Amino acid sequence: MAALGELGASVRHGIIPLTNYFPYTGQMPSPATGSRRVGAAAVAVGPDVQPIDVDVMFLVNQAGYALTAEMTTALAEVKISPREFCVLSHALKGELTQIQLSELSALDKTTMVVTLDRLEQAGLAERRLSGADRRARIIAVTPAGRRAVSRAQAIVAGMYARILSSLPVRDREVFLRSLIALVAGPLAQPSHAERPAKRRRVRAS
Repeated sequence: MAALGELGASVRHGIIPLTNYFPYTGQMPSPATGSRRVGAAAVAVGPDVQPIDVDVMFLVNQAGYALTAEMTTALAEVKISPREFCVLSHALKGELTQIQLSELSALDKTTMVVTLDRLEQAGLAERRLSGADRRARIIAVTPAGRRAVSRAQAIVAGMYARILSSLPVRDREVFLRSLIALVAGPLAQPSHAERPAKRRRVRAS
Protein backbone atom coordinates (compact mmCIF):
# COMPACT_ATOMS: atom_id res chain seq x y z
CA MET A 1 0.00 0.00 0.00
CA ALA A 2 2.92 2.35 -0.57
CA ALA A 3 0.84 3.76 -3.38
CA LEU A 4 -1.36 5.86 -1.14
CA GLY A 5 1.13 5.93 1.67
CA GLU A 6 1.98 9.60 1.19
CA LEU A 7 -1.61 10.62 1.81
CA GLY A 8 -2.56 7.96 4.36
CA ALA A 9 0.68 8.02 6.36
CA SER A 10 0.92 11.80 6.38
CA VAL A 11 -2.59 12.13 7.76
CA ARG A 12 -2.26 9.18 10.16
CA HIS A 13 1.09 10.22 11.61
CA GLY A 14 0.21 13.87 11.98
CA ILE A 15 2.45 15.36 9.28
CA ILE A 16 -0.62 16.96 7.73
CA PRO A 17 -3.70 17.31 10.03
CA LEU A 18 -6.79 15.46 8.86
CA THR A 19 -8.87 18.60 9.36
CA ASN A 20 -6.89 20.36 6.63
CA TYR A 21 -8.93 18.60 4.00
CA PHE A 22 -12.51 19.32 5.01
CA PRO A 23 -13.06 23.09 4.77
CA TYR A 24 -12.53 23.23 1.02
CA THR A 25 -15.34 23.20 -1.52
CA GLY A 26 -15.47 21.65 -4.94
CA GLN A 27 -17.53 19.67 -7.40
CA MET A 28 -17.07 16.10 -8.51
CA PRO A 29 -15.75 16.22 -12.10
CA SER A 30 -17.90 14.53 -14.71
CA PRO A 31 -16.35 11.52 -16.49
CA ALA A 32 -14.64 12.40 -19.75
CA THR A 33 -16.38 11.26 -22.88
CA GLY A 34 -14.83 8.13 -24.28
CA SER A 35 -12.86 7.33 -21.13
CA ARG A 36 -12.24 3.63 -20.65
CA ARG A 37 -14.35 1.70 -18.20
CA VAL A 38 -12.53 0.86 -14.97
CA GLY A 39 -13.65 -2.61 -14.25
CA ALA A 40 -12.63 -6.21 -13.80
CA ALA A 41 -14.17 -9.62 -13.66
CA ALA A 42 -16.95 -9.70 -11.10
CA VAL A 43 -15.77 -10.91 -7.70
CA ALA A 44 -18.27 -12.75 -5.53
CA VAL A 45 -17.20 -13.79 -2.03
CA GLY A 46 -20.40 -15.30 -0.78
CA PRO A 47 -24.06 -15.97 -1.57
CA ASP A 48 -25.19 -12.78 0.22
CA VAL A 49 -22.52 -10.47 -1.23
CA GLN A 50 -23.10 -8.48 -4.39
CA PRO A 51 -20.44 -8.84 -7.13
CA ILE A 52 -17.85 -6.04 -7.26
CA ASP A 53 -17.44 -4.89 -10.83
CA VAL A 54 -14.62 -2.44 -10.09
CA ASP A 55 -10.89 -3.11 -10.18
CA VAL A 56 -10.00 -1.82 -6.71
CA MET A 57 -6.32 -2.66 -7.07
CA PHE A 58 -6.02 -0.67 -10.29
CA LEU A 59 -7.75 2.34 -8.74
CA VAL A 60 -5.52 2.34 -5.65
CA ASN A 61 -2.35 1.83 -7.67
CA GLN A 62 -3.23 4.54 -10.19
CA ALA A 63 -4.16 7.03 -7.46
CA GLY A 64 -0.95 6.32 -5.57
CA TYR A 65 1.22 6.45 -8.67
CA ALA A 66 -0.20 9.81 -9.73
CA LEU A 67 -0.06 11.19 -6.19
CA THR A 68 3.56 10.15 -5.69
CA ALA A 69 4.58 11.60 -9.04
CA GLU A 70 2.86 14.91 -8.31
CA MET A 71 4.33 15.17 -4.81
CA THR A 72 7.81 14.36 -6.09
CA THR A 73 7.53 17.14 -8.66
CA ALA A 74 6.10 19.61 -6.14
CA LEU A 75 8.78 18.95 -3.51
CA ALA A 76 11.55 19.36 -6.07
CA GLU A 77 11.10 23.07 -5.36
CA VAL A 78 12.43 22.40 -1.85
CA LYS A 79 15.00 19.90 -3.15
CA ILE A 80 13.73 17.00 -1.04
CA SER A 81 11.83 13.83 -1.88
CA PRO A 82 8.53 12.69 -0.32
CA ARG A 83 10.47 10.11 1.71
CA GLU A 84 12.93 12.72 2.98
CA PHE A 85 10.03 15.00 3.87
CA CYS A 86 8.46 12.18 5.88
CA VAL A 87 11.70 11.42 7.77
CA LEU A 88 12.45 15.06 8.54
CA SER A 89 8.90 15.67 9.75
CA HIS A 90 9.09 12.78 12.20
CA ALA A 91 12.60 13.69 13.33
CA LEU A 92 11.25 17.05 14.49
CA LYS A 93 9.04 15.33 17.07
CA GLY A 94 11.87 14.75 19.52
CA GLU A 95 15.14 12.94 20.16
CA LEU A 96 14.55 9.82 18.12
CA THR A 97 17.02 7.07 17.34
CA GLN A 98 17.37 5.74 13.83
CA ILE A 99 15.32 2.67 14.73
CA GLN A 100 12.51 4.75 16.24
CA LEU A 101 12.52 7.03 13.21
CA SER A 102 12.40 4.02 10.89
CA GLU A 103 9.30 2.71 12.64
CA LEU A 104 7.52 6.07 12.54
CA SER A 105 8.38 6.57 8.88
CA ALA A 106 7.52 2.96 7.91
CA LEU A 107 10.94 2.45 6.33
CA ASP A 108 13.23 -0.57 6.49
CA LYS A 109 16.73 -0.22 7.92
CA THR A 110 18.54 -0.07 4.58
CA THR A 111 16.24 2.58 3.13
CA MET A 112 16.50 4.66 6.29
CA VAL A 113 20.31 4.61 6.20
CA VAL A 114 20.35 5.74 2.57
CA THR A 115 17.79 8.47 3.28
CA LEU A 116 19.71 9.79 6.31
CA ASP A 117 22.96 9.79 4.33
CA ARG A 118 21.33 12.00 1.70
CA LEU A 119 19.85 14.33 4.33
CA GLU A 120 23.23 14.70 6.03
CA GLN A 121 24.96 15.41 2.73
CA ALA A 122 22.36 18.11 2.02
CA GLY A 123 22.88 19.66 5.45
CA LEU A 124 19.27 18.99 6.50
CA ALA A 125 19.87 16.47 9.31
CA GLU A 126 22.65 15.18 11.53
CA ARG A 127 23.39 12.04 13.51
CA ARG A 128 24.28 13.09 17.06
CA LEU A 129 25.02 11.40 20.37
CA SER A 130 21.97 11.28 22.63
CA GLY A 131 22.10 13.49 25.68
CA ALA A 132 20.24 10.84 27.68
CA ASP A 133 22.23 7.82 26.49
CA ARG A 134 25.73 8.42 25.11
CA ARG A 135 25.68 4.98 23.55
CA ALA A 136 22.79 5.93 21.29
CA ARG A 137 22.69 8.26 18.31
CA ILE A 138 19.72 10.45 17.56
CA ILE A 139 18.66 12.18 14.37
CA ALA A 140 18.62 15.96 14.67
CA VAL A 141 17.12 18.30 12.10
CA THR A 142 19.29 21.29 11.23
CA PRO A 143 17.94 24.84 10.84
CA ALA A 144 18.05 24.34 7.07
CA GLY A 145 16.07 21.11 7.53
CA ARG A 146 13.44 22.91 9.59
CA ARG A 147 13.02 25.51 6.89
CA ALA A 148 12.70 22.78 4.26
CA VAL A 149 10.01 21.00 6.29
CA SER A 150 8.05 24.21 6.79
CA ARG A 151 8.05 24.94 3.05
CA ALA A 152 7.25 21.32 2.19
CA GLN A 153 4.31 21.19 4.59
CA ALA A 154 2.72 24.18 2.91
CA ILE A 155 3.28 22.66 -0.54
CA VAL A 156 1.87 19.24 0.41
CA ALA A 157 -1.12 20.69 2.26
CA GLY A 158 -2.00 22.79 -0.77
CA MET A 159 -1.59 19.82 -3.09
CA TYR A 160 -3.82 17.58 -0.95
CA ALA A 161 -6.44 20.32 -0.63
CA ARG A 162 -6.53 20.85 -4.38
CA ILE A 163 -6.83 17.13 -5.13
CA LEU A 164 -9.51 16.51 -2.51
CA SER A 165 -11.46 19.59 -3.58
CA SER A 166 -12.61 17.54 -6.57
CA LEU A 167 -14.76 15.56 -4.11
CA PRO A 168 -17.98 16.96 -2.65
CA VAL A 169 -17.37 18.27 0.87
CA ARG A 170 -19.56 15.59 2.46
CA ASP A 171 -17.51 12.84 0.84
CA ARG A 172 -14.03 13.92 1.90
CA GLU A 173 -14.09 12.90 5.54
CA VAL A 174 -15.74 9.60 4.66
CA PHE A 175 -13.07 8.91 2.03
CA LEU A 176 -10.11 9.70 4.28
CA ARG A 177 -11.42 7.91 7.35
CA SER A 178 -12.31 4.86 5.27
CA LEU A 179 -8.87 4.82 3.67
CA ILE A 180 -7.13 5.09 7.03
CA ALA A 181 -9.36 2.35 8.47
CA LEU A 182 -8.47 0.00 5.61
CA VAL A 183 -4.73 0.61 5.89
CA ALA A 184 -4.88 0.25 9.67
CA GLY A 185 -7.09 -2.84 9.45
CA PRO A 186 -7.44 -5.47 6.71
CA LEU A 187 -4.74 -3.90 4.52
CA ALA A 188 -2.19 -3.30 7.30
CA GLN A 189 -0.27 -6.47 6.47
CA PRO A 190 1.98 -7.26 4.83
CA SER A 191 3.64 -3.89 5.32
CA HIS A 192 5.68 -2.43 2.47
CA ALA A 193 8.25 -1.47 5.12
CA GLU A 194 8.89 -5.01 6.24
CA ARG A 195 11.04 -7.44 4.36
CA PRO A 196 9.98 -11.08 4.38
CA ALA A 197 12.06 -13.30 6.62
CA LYS A 198 14.69 -15.28 4.78
CA ARG A 199 14.17 -19.00 4.75
CA ARG A 200 16.94 -21.05 6.25
CA ARG A 201 18.60 -23.34 3.76
CA VAL A 202 18.26 -26.99 4.55
CA ARG A 203 21.26 -29.03 3.59
CA ALA A 204 20.56 -32.19 1.75
CA SER A 205 21.68 -35.23 3.70
